[in-house]
Amino acid sequence: MLPPELPPLPALTRAEAELIDRYLEAVDLLGRVNPALGGDTYRGLRAAQALVGKAVALRDALTLMHLRGESELHSATLARALRVLDGERRTARVTLPPDPGS
Repeated sequence: MLPPELPPLPALTRAEAELIDRYLEAVDLLGRVNPALGGDTYRGLRAAQALVGKAVALRDALTLMHLRGESELHSATLARALRVLDGERRTARVTLPPDPGS
């Protein structure tokens, strides 16, 4: 049996697709550094070191959009793309987990 088919990505410019990809890469690394999720310091250190390069790539993606005249982020379209690419689960690792006492 095949897994359910994902909804299609919305139409994105190449620069918007690059922005989404670089953003999710940075989010994944931030999730690995999140001290509220535990883990060892070496893993966090390696993620933080890699984050520097991903931040540069994210900046470059936004710079390219700006230079191409793409001055507005179309949040509804970009949010749909993030949801298709599992952005809700991936960004949840950056926030604090629920308080077990509440």
